[in-house]
Amino acid sequence: MLEFNNIEIKTADCFKTKLVGLMFKKNINYGLLIKNCRSIHTFFMKDNIDVIAVDKNYNIVEKRKNIPPNKIIIFKKNVKHIYELPKGTIK
Repeated sequence: MLEFNNIEIKTADCFKTKLVGLMFKKNINYGLLIKNCRSIHTFFMKDNIDVIAVDKNYNIVEKRKNIPPNKIIIFKKNVKHIYELPKGTIK
């Protein structure tokens, strides 16, 4: 699993936690691992986020920085999990 310095990573592994994700949150200070997921949306987000998509072995497949609200992102077929992170996490 990936490690992020000084960022708590919570896990979304059921329908409700995957659906809600980081919606309605301001000044996000933790990350969210969305398991068994290849796509995300940023509807109802209050802040931009960084996203890292990983394969089943947690190897990074794709990174996206500073994603604004109201976007839909569908990742490649080999993506297994997605990390939603506070903006500025990916340098």
